[in-house]
Amino acid sequence: MTTFAVNPEMVKQLTQAHAEPLGLARRRNQAYQLWTDSTLPEIRQFKFRNWDFFDPLTIQWQNSDPQLLDQTQVLKQNQGLVQFGQTTTAVHLSADLEEQGVILSDIFSAFQMYPELLEQYFNRAWEQITTDQLLNYNNAFFTSGIFLYIPPQTVISEPLELQIIQDSTRKQPLISHCLIVVAENSAVTIDEHLSTVGANSNQANLCTEVLAGANSQVKFAALDELAEATTFYFRKQALLADNAHIEWSVGLMNSGNTVGQIESRLAAPGSRADSNVIAVTEGQQQVGINNTAINEAPHTVSNINQHGVLLNDSQLVFNGIGNIIHGAHGSQAEQKNKILMMSNQAVGKANPILFIHENDVEAGHAASVGPVDPSQLYYLTSRGIPYAQAKRLVIRGFLGSVIGSVTSKATRERMIAVLERKLQRE
Repeated sequence: MTTFAVNPEMVKQLTQAHAEPLGLARRRNQAYQLWTDSTLPEIRQFKFRNWDFFDPLTIQWQNSDPQLLDQTQVLKQNQGLVQFGQTTTAVHLSADLEEQGVILSDIFSAFQMYPELLEQYFNRAWEQITTDQLLNYNNAFFTSGIFLYIPPQTVISEPLELQIIQDSTRKQPLISHCLIVVAENSAVTIDEHLSTVGANSNQANLCTEVLAGANSQVKFAALDELAEATTFYFRKQALLADNAHIEWSVGLMNSGNTVGQIESRLAAPGSRADSNVIAVTEGQQQVGINNTAINEAPHTVSNINQHGVLLNDSQLVFNGIGNIIHGAHGSQAEQKNKILMMSNQAVGKANPILFIHENDVEAGHAASVGPVDPSQLYYLTSRGIPYAQAKRLVIRGFLGSVIGSVTSKATRERMIAVLERKLQRE
């Protein structure tokens, strides 16, 4: 693991070089102080303490060359944003949405242009979290990011596409902070796509906070396919107001080692969180995930649904964590964690974890880890389907319920295409 020298001058240099406002400079310094005293997060039954998460030598402002992108790395929709490394290469937002007050920009421009909004919302989703060293590292040293603001009573019918492309054409960590604010009585669908250009070994640290106002509806679909040479940490966190609803649909298709946390805080009555995750691991890849729902208020509903497929010598740990706080009466917390083993050398763990601090609630869990059902393969092969194709069909069926939850057709198609490429390499 890299020894990261204590050097507060790095924070100062980032702030001064980018002419950041005093509010952001203050937040960076606070995060830096927390970072020096915090520890890596805990992912139960998953060892990652010796991974290289920090690169002190290459944290600096560097523009990326958009000419390095090919035609596949462009907006598939009329609305959205593309970032290549630290460089925002495209922002498309209709005049109608701009007139309604929708804001979509890189986060540093947002700090300059909308300081009151950023002061109000930035870091609210995890303001009580001070012990996660990787989150504090992101808050202290982030060099890219996105700000999306949906004003009250605004319903966006078409998905907004956010493309975040890691620039590994050189040594440069991707440290990105995305803030998404959906005000009361609004609705939006977000398609996020994370990918890599280049072959250098790098770190990636991506933190996304979603603030969902009263009666809002947020659908967040993410497809992550970072390169094998990338060590990746992510944290996706939502804070939900009264009767707000978030639906996560996350496809973890990275080729490198990955550790991540998805957390939904149901902080007000009537709020709901549905968290759907699929992961496909290959080679000697290691992936560990905490998927957490915290029922903090009465009459809240949380559902966790995780399906993983393990190939070759890979390792996957799913921790589904449901936490019903005392006072959250009338709440529901359900979870399913399922892992399909396609190799005898793979290691898979599906851990359902429930913390129940209230009596008048409904909670349940299901977990399974095992190989492909031989009867399913026999049925398919007995009807003339080649064995390799039959295995792919079984896997597609196993992941189908989660893939089907993705409302965006484009994201579903991308997930299926990446899945097929992985299975063909087996």
